[in-house]
Amino acid sequence: MAIELPDNKLVVASHNPGKVREIGDLLRPLGIEAVSAGELDLPEPEENEDSFEGNARLKAEAASVASGLAALSDDSGLCVDALGGAPGIYSARWAGPDKNFTTAMQKVEHELRDRYALSPDQRKAHFVCALCLAIPGHPSKVYRGEVHGVLVWPPRGGHGFGYDPVFQPEGYGITFGEMDPAAKHAMSHRARAFAQLVAALKGAAS
Repeated sequence: MAIELPDNKLVVASHNPGKVREIGDLLRPLGIEAVSAGELDLPEPEENEDSFEGNARLKAEAASVASGLAALSDDSGLCVDALGGAPGIYSARWAGPDKNFTTAMQKVEHELRDRYALSPDQRKAHFVCALCLAIPGHPSKVYRGEVHGVLVWPPRGGHGFGYDPVFQPEGYGITFGEMDPAAKHAMSHRARAFAQLVAALKGAAS
């Protein structure tokens, strides 16, 4: 049964311009009007859950309550196998208060070099995305997607955002940072979670 999206409009519960842009690109073909939490000057709730799904739900529900609109949130991050899944849900925090992901990428690389000789197996990593859709008067729904690959150094490419320049997905010889945005949108962790969301919204935006 399709989820009904009131007025085909929702709030993207994020103040991250790169994330808002990427989600907006995914929503546009559905005819859904997206407005960011930043545009509405909504406060950012403290992300104090212990999972991507928990933080996604927290952000979506807070944005929906504050705006009175349907809200879509994304909690995503880079999980490095050899670092026990770190930075994981703390991926943005590794970038510091100024969201400097150059610093965050350097920190990941330094952590790996401090601990290991860096065989290919020790560079395995995956991105996780949990999307939560909160609609007033309805239970929230969460969708999860993952994409696996390896870390490279130094960073490569100027596309994308966050850790994209150091992540090379399985089956590709280029990083997310080098990949054309349309190609990334077709196979990223966010795209895989989004495909599940689209299936639930099927017919609602027609």
